[in-house]
Amino acid sequence: MDIAADVSNASTASEASEASDVKVFEELESEVRMYCRKFPAVFHRAKGAELFAEDGRSFIDLFCGAGTLNYGHNNDFIKRRISDYLAADGISHGLDLHTVAKREFLTTFAEVVLRPRGLDYKVQFVGPTGTDAVEAALKLAHKVTGRSGVFAFTGAFHGMSRGSLAVTGSRRARRAGGVSGGDVTFVPYEDGPQGPFDSIALIERLLADPSSGVALPAAVIVEPMQLEGGVYPASRGWLRGLREVTERHGVLLILDEIQAGCGRTGTFFGFEEAGIIPDIVTVSKSIGGYGLPLSLTLFRRELDLWEPGEHTGTFRGNQLAFVAATAACELWRQDAFHQGLAGAVRHLDEFRGELAVLEPELGLRGRGMVLGIDLAGAGGAERAEQVQRYAFEHGVIVELCGRQDEVIKVLPPLTIDLPLFDRALAVLRQGLQTR
Repeated sequence: MDIAADVSNASTASEASEASDVKVFEELESEVRMYCRKFPAVFHRAKGAELFAEDGRSFIDLFCGAGTLNYGHNNDFIKRRISDYLAADGISHGLDLHTVAKREFLTTFAEVVLRPRGLDYKVQFVGPTGTDAVEAALKLAHKVTGRSGVFAFTGAFHGMSRGSLAVTGSRRARRAGGVSGGDVTFVPYEDGPQGPFDSIALIERLLADPSSGVALPAAVIVEPMQLEGGVYPASRGWLRGLREVTERHGVLLILDEIQAGCGRTGTFFGFEEAGIIPDIVTVSKSIGGYGLPLSLTLFRRELDLWEPGEHTGTFRGNQLAFVAATAACELWRQDAFHQGLAGAVRHLDEFRGELAVLEPELGLRGRGMVLGIDLAGAGGAERAEQVQRYAFEHGVIVELCGRQDEVIKVLPPLTIDLPLFDRALAVLRQGLQTR
């Protein structure tokens, strides 16, 4: 396949950025900005799996707002609901007032997501972002158990506020937030750059030994698939073991589904395949349906010990997000959506198989609609950055992850058009072959 001929926007990123007016960003926006440095374009329109820049270039988006756009950009089904709601002068901000939009979301979420999975959860609206959900989950765990400690995992990422950073493994992120170890005990995840580890046995040993030096924690917080840590999916057996050991010792189990949830792993929740029921679940990113900010903390009914107003947030009543989230949940009732998702998953699996034959040295991990291409043993972070740059120059946006940004993270919309997906994967394949 001739990528140069097939993709019309093969001009270099540097040439394109010179044509774009970026002075206002450089003069007024903080140096903390990151993604605009990797993807130097000024974007103005998006549809489905495509982003369009003001200079005429188009890009296939395999990043999806870090997992916020599982249903693609400007999904027509969801957009109609939002447009109708705005046209009817629907409430836009409601704190925690009773509203029609919230009622419709809660009803639909329970019917489509919770009850079919046997989950009898209360729903707490905690604010706009995932870190808000994690903060609420940790706070509730401390309140319910009366204990302060938490177990977390190496490679974890749970957010950028202080409580979330405390259970995030990255030293760089923790240092920027001024966070020390405190009451958090880190144990190795099931798998990682140093190989598999029997963390369940370690946790059991620490909890069972009264002289381990580690107090019984309030909770264990875990991602069913670590994405920022390098795309490491937890196995069914490992999650089951974690559920068993936490139940045995009376420790709450918190599943962070912020990036892995809402269908990213092929099922709505990443923990579903393990057949477990967590005590607390955090949900954000794509739960907002349209890229709108929404964050939920779900927990077993008997854990709802909050007093009125004990945990609040100004933007916990984002009505437009409720409307979009309701429409997104309804997509899960449609056969066409499930068929499209299954087809896209097969496509990504086939690509993974092709890469395994093409270059056996690559580490290939993932599940459902996420693939991590680990270059640690095949050129490392430098090569990963080169592939990312090549992809951008040829019209594909893809992000890096892992300890040293050595893993290419393929994160397409669940609804991606398959011919478009093929084009994007062809660019990645050629980028890996160009050295």
